[in-house]
Amino acid sequence: MRHLLFIPVYNCQTQIIRVLDKILKSPLVNKFEEIIIIDNNSMDETLDVITKYINEKKLSKFKLFQNNENYNLGGTHKTGFNYAIDNEFDYVTILHGDDQGDINDLEKVFLNNKYINYDCCLGSRFARNSKLVNYPKFRIYANYMINLAASIVSFKFLTDLGSGLNMFKVSFLKNKFYLNFPNGLTFNYCLIFFICDIRAKFFYFPITWREDDQISNVKLFSHAIKWAEILLKYVFIRKKLFNNAYLKNKEYVFKKN
Repeated sequence: MRHLLFIPVYNCQTQIIRVLDKILKSPLVNKFEEIIIIDNNSMDETLDVITKYINEKKLSKFKLFQNNENYNLGGTHKTGFNYAIDNEFDYVTILHGDDQGDINDLEKVFLNNKYINYDCCLGSRFARNSKLVNYPKFRIYANYMINLAASIVSFKFLTDLGSGLNMFKVSFLKNKFYLNFPNGLTFNYCLIFFICDIRAKFFYFPITWREDDQISNVKLFSHAIKWAEILLKYVFIRKKLFNNAYLKNKEYVFKKN
């Protein structure tokens, strides 16, 4: 099996070094044939910091790319998924570069090759045995509420609608359904709803999720409005939610740094 690890980064010059250190120290690093980092046009020194790190440590397995423009988090997922398909990987794992998730939580996924029988393996911040470190209580309760609402309308028990550690079977992604989804932070909401709608095989695994020096890009009020719109579309106009001609035909171009 050919595994790709994909790390989206944006303005995380401090955190990304911790992420890369953890990857190099983890026994799971040997599971990945290739590790790509896609910078979404960071405004800080993220790109330079990663370049220096890779060069100094002579990490041939690591490749650094940069989007031609800021595609937001969802758009960067699309570039990573496209890369996995184009380069004929069997599985692609996403680990956000802001050091909120931990690569070692994937041990639960690789154990006894459990992932092979599933289309998606989703890290959950709110599953049993997950650990939240310095995570604000009001955000915990808000997530409980949206998870409950999503579970009711999808008829699936959903414990997280989008963490920063997930694995996908590339054959599941091959028709590029994900291109229809928003490029913003609500990309994962549409992805989860789509997974439920087509009855894809998935399971949640517990993760450790922490907030230390990370800066959230979520503006709560506007994000809540967008979430409500997606929920209503899923209930009443589901086909429109999963079919956006403009986004589907948009190009997501990136270059090797």
